[in-house]
Amino acid sequence: MPLSNPDKVFLFAEGAVSTARLIAYLTLAMIIMVIDHRAGYLESLRVFSRVLVEPAYRIAALPSDVARAGRLAVVTQGKLVDENQRLREALLLAQVRLNRMSALTAQNERLKQLLDVQKELGLGVHLARLIDIDLDPFRHRIVIDAGSSQMIEVGQPVLDAFGIMGQIVEVLPNTSVALLITDPTHAIPVKVRRTGLRTIAYGTGAINRLRLPNIPISSDIKVGDELVTSGLGGRFPAGFPVGEIIEISNDESGMFAAAIAKPTAALDRSGEVLLLQDLPQPMGPPAPDAELAQSTEPEPKPNPEAGQ
Repeated sequence: MPLSNPDKVFLFAEGAVSTARLIAYLTLAMIIMVIDHRAGYLESLRVFSRVLVEPAYRIAALPSDVARAGRLAVVTQGKLVDENQRLREALLLAQVRLNRMSALTAQNERLKQLLDVQKELGLGVHLARLIDIDLDPFRHRIVIDAGSSQMIEVGQPVLDAFGIMGQIVEVLPNTSVALLITDPTHAIPVKVRRTGLRTIAYGTGAINRLRLPNIPISSDIKVGDELVTSGLGGRFPAGFPVGEIIEISNDESGMFAAAIAKPTAALDRSGEVLLLQDLPQPMGPPAPDAELAQSTEPEPKPNPEAGQ
């Protein structure tokens, strides 16, 4: 007959009490859940417990958040650097294009002005481009890309869309040198457009100044008067703009007046110029070939219907 084990009896008895206790706890929990579901008495307790537990959740998630933020900062900084570089390159390219377009627009405007002048002139002209400029105080000269191969000759007047610039003083096969009207060694016969007073305008060595000395004190001249070529000397055709009077004073003797004029031409800004060429005017009887051509032309036949 087996003996009963006191431990097993104790454990069985203890297990029965635990089961009863568990049933009691479950019953109590269900009662509390039903009461809370209907009346909401434990809502404040739950809120308070969540407030207490939330810092623990945040502390537990802090390492992963820091790591994620660090990775994001590195990636974002790299993207921002790349994007900034691309934007800088695009801005630089756009600025270059804008500057190029502005330069082309200004050049087209200058060419249009020159072509308008060319149409208005009753003279032959040759369009040339500046390739060098020398504005030393004692030497005002420009080099253009036209020479003897383009039928350029010494003494030809040079002008831009606004007025006289100078004259050709040296000719090479494909380039020429022009002396500007502001060169200290240059002089040009001019007249005041308003009164017709004739005088000489001398270069001063300053790109924006012409000197008109020895003007009679009784002459009718005032600031703002326009100066044009007088045509004397046969070098510059008459009527082309030269400058504008900006200052009038008396010389040391007090017997004559002296004036300062500003050149009309854009001497320091023009990129293209016109070279004047006199067109020969037909004089005398027509050439024999022309007479022969006229004599050999068939006479028009009479129209029988014209008299009807």
